[in-house]
Amino acid sequence: MDPFSRTDLDEVAALVAGTWRSGLDRDWSVPAGTLSWSCTRTADHMIDAVMAVAWFLASRRQDSYPDWGGSAMTLGPDARPADLAEALESVARLLSGIVLATPPEVRAIIWRRPRPETRGPADFPARGGLEMILHGHDVCTGLGLPFTPPADLCDRLRHHTHAWPHWSTPGWHTPTLTDDPWTDLLRSSGRRS
Repeated sequence: MDPFSRTDLDEVAALVAGTWRSGLDRDWSVPAGTLSWSCTRTADHMIDAVMAVAWFLASRRQDSYPDWGGSAMTLGPDARPADLAEALESVARLLSGIVLATPPEVRAIIWRRPRPETRGPADFPARGGLEMILHGHDVCTGLGLPFTPPADLCDRLRHHTHAWPHWSTPGWHTPTLTDDPWTDLLRSSGRRS
């Protein structure tokens, strides 16, 4: 199985942003799926999370997340849906470019829970992709937009992240390996398909 790549990250960003654009006229103040956050806040959080992943790798810190004194990037509660879609594609391109520019032997912190761990640049597209695909689903669910990523893309993401420790945090569990990788990712993260 090929790892989840920069090309896959670009595909997820285009898929999520494209789906969001089909619902620009919908009410983005409604909850995002089963979350208590609105679709706008969830989309804004996702953009911030993907930007943070890019910062983690760019910082090359290995002891903890970089301390910026606040959020890396947020459009705020009044963000327009079209701006959220554009920002998502932009931060995905930033992450992709930083991955490309980083030598493979470089290590940087990729998460701190349940314990701090460093990884090389090849793991950062999957880290950003997981944020995008799951929160993209949340927003699309809240907006009533169908969102089913390609099975092969989900399969690469599921396999790439299968042994990652974050699946052991409360509400999450290691993805099962059935013939439906999208449903496996959703269920493993505590979401419904």
